[in-house]
Amino acid sequence: MARQPWKSDKHFVSPWNYAPEVTAGLNLPRKVQFHDITLRDGEQQSGLCFRKGDKVRIAEALAEAGVDRIEAGMPVVSKQDAQAIKAIVQARLGPKIFSFARCMVPDVQRALDTGVDGIVVEIPCSEHIIKHAYKWPLEKAIGLAVEATRFAHENGLYTVFFPIDASRAEMDWFLQTIARVATEGHMDALALVDTFGGVSPSAMGYLVRKVKERVKVPVETHFHDDFGCGTANTLLGIAAGCEVAHVTVNGIGERCGNASLQEVALALKTMYHVKTSIRSEKLYALSKLVQKICGYRLPTNAPIVGDRVFEIESGIIVSWLRNCGLEHALELFPYHWTLMGQRGPKVLIGKKSGIDTVRHYMEVIGRADEADDDQLMAILAKVKDEALRQKGLLELKQFEAIVARVLGRRKR
Repeated sequence: MARQPWKSDKHFVSPWNYAPEVTAGLNLPRKVQFHDITLRDGEQQSGLCFRKGDKVRIAEALAEAGVDRIEAGMPVVSKQDAQAIKAIVQARLGPKIFSFARCMVPDVQRALDTGVDGIVVEIPCSEHIIKHAYKWPLEKAIGLAVEATRFAHENGLYTVFFPIDASRAEMDWFLQTIARVATEGHMDALALVDTFGGVSPSAMGYLVRKVKERVKVPVETHFHDDFGCGTANTLLGIAAGCEVAHVTVNGIGERCGNASLQEVALALKTMYHVKTSIRSEKLYALSKLVQKICGYRLPTNAPIVGDRVFEIESGIIVSWLRNCGLEHALELFPYHWTLMGQRGPKVLIGKKSGIDTVRHYMEVIGRADEADDDQLMAILAKVKDEALRQKGLLELKQFEAIVARVLGRRKR
């Protein structure tokens, strides 16, 4: 296979992604860092509860997958959370370890006590949420942010300023606030926070440009998925010049979740040809581990890591597979299963099966030479009838029974 940015032996996406008229408008960084927030924002998904051991296991898997930074939790949540953060720090897994803190000096001190490398300091940043949700005077929010970020910096922590509800804030107020905190307090980086997923992909480039005009520090994406735009907004934020992506494994998180680690990682690799440290072949195993610890399963058609992404029931696609073979499997898929450590293609038997599905399974059961075309069509008709009757897929033994009814039992 010819090697182009859009086409390799591991992926085959659209050449339109790399048209000069498209790439000329991008402001991509040389490399994107991944700041994984599974252990903090991910756990905020309703019903999830990570114990210390769970957090350490997930952190180990995140390190194996190549994330640059792990947001290990919030020490003030519980003693066990603080202990988990310390344990992850002491494990020296490779990624930088961050804590999350409210804009209060005592919270920052609790983070310091865990030995983390960096801190994400949050502050409400829209006038309406300060007024209605916090019931603070506006100056209090700014004062706390200045004090907490300065304290974090003075004590050696890499400090990411995290303005809650930034995307819904009054635009001038937000821009003035971040400029003031950068000047009077401290920020090594600014998280661009779309707390409620309410910014549209079409607004992303303009938003990033306006922010970068006001603060001369790296900008990080932190986008929720309430409208299904978390991954898209993250990609567009990076295309506009953001250097760090906040993500969670499987997109878990508060309400509708966050930008998905596996989606952002593979899209950057294949659609934007951007360098990251992610070892994509670890993503499927990482996803399964987090699902097991969380006690839930992703939809089987979830992008990249869904269990049925590489399963084929439609007859026409089975025909393609038989014609292409595994050598040209990227005619059927945008990415190869080995790219994320998935299982290879599997042909299924069901209502949507075609004649090539029957031929495939006749080969599987060793009876390929026993049926003529009319008999194959009779087998297919019975397969469809049985799939409709039971409203689902057939198992191999059911297919064998249908073949036996049409052809008779195989002679021994």
